[in-house]
This record gives sequence, structure tokens and C-alpha cells, in this order.
Amino acid sequence: MKKNLLKIALFLTIIILIVISNHWGIQNYLNLDYIKDHQAQFEANYQNNPTLTLISFFCLYVFVTALSIPGGAVLLTLIGGALFGLVIGTILISFASTIGATLAFLSSRFIFKSYVEDKFDQYISIINQGIEREGVYYLFTLRLIPLFPFFAINLVMGITRMKMLKFFFISQLGMLPGTIIYVNAGRALGSLESVKGILSLEIIGSFVLLGIFPLIAKKILQELKFKKVYKRYVKPSKREYNMLVIGGGAAGLVTSYISSAVKAKVALIEKEKMGGDCLNTGCVPSKALIKSAKIAHQIRNAHRYGIKSTEIDVDFKAVMDRIQTVIKKIEPHDSIERYQGLGVDCFKGHARIISPWEVEINGKILTTESITIATGASPFIPDIPGIESIEPLSSNNLWKLKELPQKLLVVGGGPIGCEMAQSFSRLGSNVTLIEMRDQLLFMEDQDTAELIQKTLECEGVQVKLNHELIRIYDKKVLVSGVEGEVEIEFDQILFAVGRAANVKGFGLEELGVELRKNKTIEANEFLQTTFPNIYVCGDVTGPYQLTHTSAHQAWYCAVNGLFGKFKKFSIDYKVIPWATYTDPEVASVGLNEKRAKQQNVDFELTTYSISGLDRAITDSEDYGFVKVLTKRGSDKILGATIVGQHASDILIEFIQAMKHNIGLEKVLGTIHIYPTMSEANKYVAGNWKKKQTSEKVFNWLERFHRWNRS
Repeated sequence: MKKNLLKIALFLTIIILIVISNHWGIQNYLNLDYIKDHQAQFEANYQNNPTLTLISFFCLYVFVTALSIPGGAVLLTLIGGALFGLVIGTILISFASTIGATLAFLSSRFIFKSYVEDKFDQYISIINQGIEREGVYYLFTLRLIPLFPFFAINLVMGITRMKMLKFFFISQLGMLPGTIIYVNAGRALGSLESVKGILSLEIIGSFVLLGIFPLIAKKILQELKFKKVYKRYVKPSKREYNMLVIGGGAAGLVTSYISSAVKAKVALIEKEKMGGDCLNTGCVPSKALIKSAKIAHQIRNAHRYGIKSTEIDVDFKAVMDRIQTVIKKIEPHDSIERYQGLGVDCFKGHARIISPWEVEINGKILTTESITIATGASPFIPDIPGIESIEPLSSNNLWKLKELPQKLLVVGGGPIGCEMAQSFSRLGSNVTLIEMRDQLLFMEDQDTAELIQKTLECEGVQVKLNHELIRIYDKKVLVSGVEGEVEIEFDQILFAVGRAANVKGFGLEELGVELRKNKTIEANEFLQTTFPNIYVCGDVTGPYQLTHTSAHQAWYCAVNGLFGKFKKFSIDYKVIPWATYTDPEVASVGLNEKRAKQQNVDFELTTYSISGLDRAITDSEDYGFVKVLTKRGSDKILGATIVGQHASDILIEFIQAMKHNIGLEKVLGTIHIYPTMSEANKYVAGNWKKKQTSEKVFNWLERFHRWNRS
């Protein structure tokens, strides 16, 4: 509130200063005829009191520039040239003009930036991405063109994320050539007939060329860099395909689908099963297992609903057979037959990239204009002493189990580890979960992690935080924790400690495609690799190893790979949701408290406990919460976390709100069906609204109603 008052005060001050300037007729003094008529008087004042004249002139110049008084800076520059000469005049005016421009820049930032970001966030974020990449070049170019309205540059740059010092120094450098020309013209002030006569068409053209030179130079350097990486290869005169995709998982399938939808000729290569990890070893089988485990848990706890509990008999083989049935039912969606029907040429086999435009498959060489690498990732198995004595489980081979492990050790407390630990415990395994960090789900807030840990422990899972696996021997493991070394017996060990990108064995090393330190493929904002016509998406590049993010990236690979010669689009990670399918679920989008604090984001936290939600109470699922982070003093949503039943479904409202810049005011004003779990979103918005209303307002309302009753 105080900041808003300061903004209003500053805005009104600027308006008042402009009004006073007009009232005093400052425009009458800032014209060429007046300056020429009083040139002798100005020179006499300078001779009599040079220091005072310099300081007064400097302050006046800053004032006129900061208020963006039309034509004022040009006329004052001419006076500066006439009074102080080329050297002193240029130095004085260069600093005064830059300081004035920076004051206008800061005023615009303080008054308008937050408002513009709130109202036009989607567009401003795109502009800011461009500013981060090319801001220096754009600003320098605009400053070099004297006919471009500098006050507009000051105001527009103020609402971007350009750093103040960068704006100051680039502005000073960019305005210097024009300043020199105007100061030099001022030395012959008496003979000038008009300001327009100072700049010839040739001079303006020279400025324009000088301004765009950095951009041209950058493009030339980029082209030289591209030529360097391509110099070992000869591009085929004709290419058979517009797009060739390596990998038939979520990322590769969507890239192929979009490419074929715009009538490009597309090839898709998959060496194993279509659908990738998500269909065969990840999302689909894990959610099928979670459902079976949840049914077992509900039957075991049927007494909570007034139904006498009975002993249940889990047929683990039938559970695993059901999972394969589910996979088979979804398989046609990702099948070769379907994609061939969409116009995609599908190949089964091992791909090898032999040049930026050529891929070998089954002894045949396919030529293409663009390549998209979508080879995914594989479970990471750490090299622990004794691991060679067992066959460790991972998300790859877990689904081949025929017997339920009596003693299951889960290594890793991330989403997969927590989901599988709970599911196997509900199916009847004695589960121990070890995590080397001090909390489960380390990406989530502490209260979220603690609620999930408490739930797991209540269901019989032994959770050991701050423990690290040391050695494996004789169906036992030695783990080191805060209380020393502990021995744990097991029948099976499931490793859920992360996934490693699939980057070996298909030509990347020979081609020289750059990798990051974490061994994922390096890519720019357009998802281009070292070779501009080779794109990458999905788990093999990250940064999010999520199926829906892979599909999101795939759109950029397809569009940039097919139409990048004309227009490229930079990837947008601003609104990325994810969920952990424990019971209760954990669903998040945007910032949570932990990430907001790490990024020094000023936020306001609003919460709502699902324990008070009618639908949750009727279902005996009245636990969990909704947390929303908003920009302080605004209803703009920065992030949301939901812990509870159907959290991944309820989160959709916040995902859409963030994507389309809808604030909590509109969430509160939306009718939600009663009784539903989604009402929690409306109630958290209501809690936010209550905090925005001063207690004084309610006191006055109480007085009003008391008066109205009398």
C-alpha cells in the first residue's frame, strides 16, 4: 500500500512539474530563435561566472531530459556547443543527457513496471527474453538514430528487466556520436536556420548503418560459427525428409505428429518399443500399480465407511498382469500403425547419425533437412560395492516381477521412490525407504514433505532420512546415517535415485554434439544443439524430466526445425506443472516457498486447509492443504501447491490462471460446483481476499450497520 502511494506521489509530482514548466512557458525559451537572440547574454553569463553557469546548465539539462520535454534536449545541446565548445560541451551534455534519461528510465520502472507486468505478463516475458539476448544491441542501435524519440526509449526500457547500469553506459555510448554532431553545430549557432538543417540524409544513414552494425556483426559471427561446425560435412543436394526424429517416446511422437500435421515429410526411428518409457516402464504402469494398491488400502480400511472390513488376498501376479493389460490397451495410441496412418515413415532399428543431414538405419542412409533427438533417459544405478551380486530393480525391470517382495528396500525419496514405497507397502511388502537428504521430495516445501512422510510411516513404511547406502552383501545392505551404520535385510532393492540421459551409441560423440556437465545434451533457447539443424527435446536434454514437458518441447522442435529459416520460437518454461501420485497426491506449478526464497522473490503466502472442505469430509479424505504464492500487493499468482486427493486434477485451475494471467480475484469470482474438491481453490482465494481488507474497514462497516439499526 505504501509503495502504491509513493508511485502515485511520484507520478503526480512529474505531472505538476510538467504543468509548471508549461505555465512558465519553458517552450518559449527552448526554440532556436530565442537562443540565437540571447546568445550574447548566455556567453556573458558564462564569462562572468563559469562554475555557476556550468552547474545550472547541467541541472537544467537533466531536468528537461528527465521530464522528456519535446525538443528541449536538442536546443540545450546547441547552447552547450555555443557556450562551452566541443570538448567541454560534449562531456557535460553526454553525462547530463544520460543521467536525465536514466531518471526517466527509473521513474517508468517504479511507476509502471509492476502494472504492465501484471496486465501484459505473457508479452512482457517474451520481450524480456529478447532483452536478455539482444538488449545491448537493440538499445545501442536505437540510441544511434537521432530521429528516434529518445524519451520513448527511456520509458519502454524502464518496464523491461534491463539493468540500470547497463542502460546508463549503453545509452551514453550510443548517444555520444549524435551529441558530438549537435554540440559541434552549436559552435556555429548564429548561422543556423533550423534544427533540421543539422542532420543531412547522409549523416542519418551513417548513424543507421552504425547502429545495426553490431547486429550484423553478431549474425556474421554466428554464421561463421555454424560454418565451422559444418565444415567437415557436405550437405546432400536433395534431402528425402524435412524432419527425422530419433526416439519414439513422448517427445519424439509429438514432434513427428506436429511435423506430419503441417504436411512435412517425416521419418521416426525407434529401436525398442513405441511409446517410450512413459507407456512401457514409467507413467502408465506405475499409475496402474498405484490404483491397485489404493483399492487394496481402501478395502483394508473399509470400516472407516461403516463397512465391516474383511481380510483381503492380494494376487500380485494378477496385479502385474493387469498392468500389462493396461499397457496393451493404450499401446495403439502410440503404435507404428497409427503414426504411419498419419503420414510418418516409421523405422524399427538402431539409428546412427553420420552427418548433420544423414542418419543410418538398418544399413540404409536417410537424408533430412532437420533432425530431432528424443532418445530419453534411463534409470541411474549407482556403483555400490556388492551390487554385482544382485539384480537391482529399477523402473525398467520392476514390471517383470512375478512375486511380491516380502522385504523391499527403496533407495531414493523422490517422486518415484515415494510412489513405489507406498504402493508396495499397501500390497503387503515390508518396505524400508532410505533417502540421503534431510527430507523426502526435496523439490517440495518442508511441510509438504513432512505430510507425505507421516502418511507413509502411518501405513508402515520405515523412512530413514540422512542415510546413505554403503555396501550390499548376503541379502543385506549397510547404510550410514546420523546414528552410525545400520544393517537392513531385503529380498529386492529398487533404485529410484534419478535418470541418466541416453546420449551414447548413436553418433553424438563422433559428431561433436556438446553435452552439459550433467551429461544431458546442450541446447539453446530454440532447442538447437551444436548443429543448428539438429534439435533436441525430452529427458535427453531436460531440464524437466516430465512427459508433458517433453511434449511441450516437441512443439518447438517441430516448428523451429521446419520453419526456423523464417521465424524461430524460444522455449517457454514459465508455467510448468508436475505431480507426485502418492496418496495424498502432491501437485505443484510455478514457485513454492523454497524456490521463491532461493530466487529472492518477494511473495505473499495464502493457505487453506482441506480438513474444512465439505467434499473432503464426506469422503473421509479431509487432510492436506492448498498453498498459493502471490506477488506482494497483487493477486498475481506466482505458484501453487496442493496436497490432497485429486490434487493433480484440482491444480488445473491454477495452471490455466498462471498461463493466461488470471489472478485470485477472478478465481474467487468463479462459481465452483458444490460439493467438490475444487472448491478448495475458491476458498484459498477467499482467504487471500480477507487479508487484503483492512480491519479498519470492517470496524467502519460494523458502525454503519449499528447506525442503520438505530
